[in-house]
Amino acid sequence: MTNKKVVIKIELATSTVLTAIQTTGLFAPLFFILFHIIRQFLFIPVAVVCVAGGILFGTELGSLYSVVGLTCASITFYLFSRLFPKLLHRFVKMKEKWIGAYTYFSTGQIMVLRLIPLVNFSLISLCILEKTKGFMRYVRLSFITHIPSSLCFTFLGASIQNLSPILIGSILLTLLFLIYFLREKQVFIKWEDFFLKEKGTARQ
Repeated sequence: MTNKKVVIKIELATSTVLTAIQTTGLFAPLFFILFHIIRQFLFIPVAVVCVAGGILFGTELGSLYSVVGLTCASITFYLFSRLFPKLLHRFVKMKEKWIGAYTYFSTGQIMVLRLIPLVNFSLISLCILEKTKGFMRYVRLSFITHIPSSLCFTFLGASIQNLSPILIGSILLTLLFLIYFLREKQVFIKWEDFFLKEKGTARQ
């Protein structure tokens, strides 16, 4: 799909969101937050909804509603993962294929990943789920990692589609560099090396 077709699709989706929410009047903020929740099932990019929030409510309120809506979407993923283990297993397989079974991201890396529109929302939620222990820690980390992307897409999302491909490529390369730079430094020891080390210690 060409960049032009992608832009047209984003513009149509944004227009649809705006038209639907504008008709709800005083309940617009509530419907906007609800739309954030169902957005993940409609495969609409996070950036599209955040841009619509900036147009509807302004930068401050739009960012606030997006953070709340995206956090609620993360909570929805958590609940679905508990109710439907097979669905969670599907995302685990996706993670193993694209990222690796034993790859874990730091909080900074997750924040950067949320700034990349093409990264699957539920896949990032799975990474947070694996990183945290307990519901409240999951919600807290989800909330924190949603703040930068909500602010970015609300303030600058409307102009992202007008950027040149070179600039977009530069931004993506910068984000990839940040993901590598902010990685958690962990050491993995193979079973064979571990047992050899244990045997050597025992002999001494």
